Amino acid sequence: MLRVIGKIKKFIEKLHGDSFKAFMEEVRWIYGYTLRNKGAVIWYIFTGVLSTVLGLAAGYTSKLIIDAVTGKQTDLILVAAISYVGMQVFQIIVNALTGRVSLKIKLRVNLELRREVFDKIMLADWENVSAFHSGDLLNRLNGDVDAVSGSVVNLMPSFITSAVQFIGAFAMIFYYDPVLAFLSLMSAPFMFLASRVMMTKMRSFSLKIRQASSDMMAYNEEAFQNIQYIKSFGLINRFSEGFSKEQDKYRDVQLEYNRFSIAATVSLSFVGLFVSGLTFGWGAYRLWTDAITYGTLMLFMQMSGSLSGAFSGMVRFFPNLIYATASAGRIIEVTKIPAEQDVSAEEAQRFAKETGSDGVSVILDNVSFAYSGGDEVLESASLSAYPNKITALVGSSGEGKTTVFRILLGLVGVSSGSARLESKHGEIDISTATRRLFALVPQGNTMMSGTVAENLRLINDKATDEEIWEALKTACADEFVRELPEGIDTYLRERGVGLSEGQLQRLAIARALLCDAPILLLDESTSALDPDTEKRLMENISRMKRKRTCIIITHREGILSICDGVYRAVDRKLVKEEPNDVLPPASQS
Repeated sequence: MLRVIGKIKKFIEKLHGDSFKAFMEEVRWIYGYTLRNKGAVIWYIFTGVLSTVLGLAAGYTSKLIIDAVTGKQTDLILVAAISYVGMQVFQIIVNALTGRVSLKIKLRVNLELRREVFDKIMLADWENVSAFHSGDLLNRLNGDVDAVSGSVVNLMPSFITSAVQFIGAFAMIFYYDPVLAFLSLMSAPFMFLASRVMMTKMRSFSLKIRQASSDMMAYNEEAFQNIQYIKSFGLINRFSEGFSKEQDKYRDVQLEYNRFSIAATVSLSFVGLFVSGLTFGWGAYRLWTDAITYGTLMLFMQMSGSLSGAFSGMVRFFPNLIYATASAGRIIEVTKIPAEQDVSAEEAQRFAKETGSDGVSVILDNVSFAYSGGDEVLESASLSAYPNKITALVGSSGEGKTTVFRILLGLVGVSSGSARLESKHGEIDISTATRRLFALVPQGNTMMSGTVAENLRLINDKATDEEIWEALKTACADEFVRELPEGIDTYLRERGVGLSEGQLQRLAIARALLCDAPILLLDESTSALDPDTEKRLMENISRMKRKRTCIIITHREGILSICDGVYRAVDRKLVKEEPNDVLPPASQS
């Protein structure tokens, strides 16, 4: 027994280079979800076994009908026929009920699993999760979750149902003719050996197909996100050709798998044909010698088919398990991404409550930072920003300005030095928990489909219409919003199609102003505004009653004149400069 287990373990270790430990981890992961849905699994097993028993009983009843007809036993014909019809009708009802209930259960399991994976991704450490392409994450969230959720509910019940069908059919044939029972199993060794080859191939093909699907979805997503750029530079044909190449890769993998599948199916079909012919020949011989009746021969044919189908179902359990574990492994890879550590949540809440409207200072003191596997972006860099002050961060691209914002938001942690927030009530180290003290307006378009009001209430769902209009006024956006067909109730399409970049930037700033955060971060959020509007907007922010600390990344010379402090990112340092002395080079504009 131990020798057999050792061989199985050695075989599984060969599956596409995966270790036995990893394979068993994936199996346990699927089994864990199966246990969580054991009620659904038990339902599947019960209905599957019931349907199988009804099928076997119907086969036996058909034997009685044929024997009654050929034997002129008219008294049995009616009873057997009624029983046969009754069982068939009952089986139809059971199958219909099973189909309806099974869909509800599958949807519940699928949506539950998808929500958990989605939450894992959203709560994951930013630097680690950003290593995955968003299109790949979407494919794992959809395709892989679909594959796993189906196996959670179906895999074990299908195996048990096939086992019950196999035992029942074999017992029925063995009862009437032991020789025929063993003849029906002649294909078993070949199918078992074939399944070993299929398991190895299935693992490889499953991973290739899932990866090809992820690559194609990632390409689609990037193309759709940059459709304006693609059209502007006349790149439609190039991207269309690129998409065709991704499709070709996906097609080639599918055709390769299909070729293997057809070869395996044809081989198994010939074996099945040989065994079926052999059993039929033996049954015909037994009928010729009057050893069995016509009804028994018909029963043999039905049960032989059931026996072969049931054995195939049990053998398919292992390739299906391999297919499911391939997808499970891709999901586990994502769910294993370390989650953000919200270690100081209570302390941050207390700090925010004590600070109130007094304002918060941002202090970076000799901080150093390097992305995973990369060179240092910041080295002993320092910055100070204070309430009711506007601090500008300037410098060439790639010098670490956006990295500073990521540190402030707790997306990444410094390797040395101190990153903290200070108020007259105390101080707190910057972490994921202090993120609630910041309102960020990032680069790019962040508007979503929905009304203007819905977009602005995304951060503060309790904001009144009056507060929305006040924020719009501060952001110099109230005039053009009033000119929209329905004002703040005007529906915006995805990414705010129909509005200019400058208008979208002002809406994003208004949304950030609705957040009751003491620190405002503007990451080149005024780059599309004309100088006069930009200056007026920044002056409005500086005059707000709320004591806000404002830090802005900019390449615009005009805005620096109203800033209270300027830091230049250069040579991994943050060098403090006087606003009036800063003249950004033309290359920065």
